[in-house]
Amino acid sequence: MSGRRFHVLLGPDGAGKSSVMEHLAERLPEWRLISTDDAFVAPEHALIPRLRRELHECLLPGLGAAYSVDFLASVLQTAVVHLRDQVRDSDPRVPVLMDSYYYKILAKCRLAGALAGAQDSRMYSWWRSFPQPSGVVFLDVSPGAAWRRRGDGTRLNALEYDGPDGGWADFERYQENLRKTLLEEVRALPVTMVREQPDAGRAAEAVLEVLTA
Repeated sequence: MSGRRFHVLLGPDGAGKSSVMEHLAERLPEWRLISTDDAFVAPEHALIPRLRRELHECLLPGLGAAYSVDFLASVLQTAVVHLRDQVRDSDPRVPVLMDSYYYKILAKCRLAGALAGAQDSRMYSWWRSFPQPSGVVFLDVSPGAAWRRRGDGTRLNALEYDGPDGGWADFERYQENLRKTLLEEVRALPVTMVREQPDAGRAAEAVLEVLTA
């Protein structure tokens, strides 16, 4: 990874990272954009979006009953390793922007209580041993704006709020803790904060300014 231009786009739920990545795909043709979103996954890696859909449709509704949080962490690890493989195998001459990398998944596993009491567990330690980016662009958003972008809470999944009901208070508390945990995970890296923007286009412009500075 020596000399590779490798950046991570990070932020809480509802920050607009996926939309920003779509905008940047048109503005940064010389960059490679990596994500587990369907639009950025090559056909030969079709298993990745399939696992993501199964996680949302089957695993999360059964979390705590049919499936444990440790099982959830094990499934999420497939995305973590895929992202690592993608950046590791990239052409070193091509700059890379990756959506969230392992940081957000690790933060959510911690908040879900996966491997509780073992923040230095083997799995987390392994993830933290992966190649580190030269910079992180943190796309910030207030819980209130994120809530509105989630249809006032009608489009939440079980990994976006804290508590049984998924109401506003549960969402706000979780997102504040998620933001804090994300920043803890990248505290040793150069982080550029991009304040909340009114729409994805403006947010993409702000990120583009950081990346091309």
